[in-house]
Amino acid sequence: MKNIEVSKIIDPIQASDGAGVKLKRSIGVEPNYFDPFLMLDEFGSEKSEDYIAGFPPHPHRGIETVTYMLAGDFEHKDSTGGEGRMTAGDVQWMKTGSGIIHSEMPAMKEGKLHGFQLWINMPAKLKMSKPEYIYIDADKMSIHKDKDKQVKEYITPRTTDTLPEAIGLFFVR
Repeated sequence: MKNIEVSKIIDPIQASDGAGVKLKRSIGVEPNYFDPFLMLDEFGSEKSEDYIAGFPPHPHRGIETVTYMLAGDFEHKDSTGGEGRMTAGDVQWMKTGSGIIHSEMPAMKEGKLHGFQLWINMPAKLKMSKPEYIYIDADKMSIHKDKDKQVKEYITPRTTDTLPEAIGLFFVR
């Protein structure tokens, strides 16, 4: 196995987004340094006042968001009719293309909510494509473990003509 060298460690900044959800942002602090990755947020707290207001309806265009839940329940609804309830281990992949209005709201009143969201800039030729919502249930992912790590893997088949044959998601703990 080849070792990978870490070239930079980024200290996240404390931020809030949506209707005041407290989070840590590590990509999106210094613009344009990890293209096509626009932003990486970690949201998480055991205090409901840090997340209960959620992310009410808001627009996106020309990006993809990938959300991975570690703890708690979150509900997604969007203007194309896409919706889902994410629980620990689930993934939501939203392709905003030509534009979408969506909300992400806690589906719980108390307890721990924890997850990550990555924003990815879509290539120019795909920015006006039809929006798409993909929900990936944790039970549909393979898990590979050894003494040092656990990797969850999901390979999704092509869902539109603009995607490669398959897309892989990997989450390492």
